[in-house]
Amino acid sequence: MSSGKVLLGVLAGVAAGALIGILFAPEKGSVTRRRIVEKGEDYADALKEKINDFVDHVSDKFDEVKEHVTKHADKVKANAEEA
Repeated sequence: MSSGKVLLGVLAGVAAGALIGILFAPEKGSVTRRRIVEKGEDYADALKEKINDFVDHVSDKFDEVKEHVTKHADKVKANAEEA
């Protein structure tokens, strides 16, 4: 099982637990709705941060591969010119 699926499962479990906890809390509906919105915004911000980190990581890896391929192509070109 990949770490992405585990992380997604954990986040879904935490979100479900928080939602159930808020819904069964003995407070007014308006307070409960406000809390749900706040939690949703918190989770959305956390998800955006995770996505940005992932995109940065993929971008860094892409740059590394691009640099490696460029170096290899330059070596092949130099060897071809020598031959």
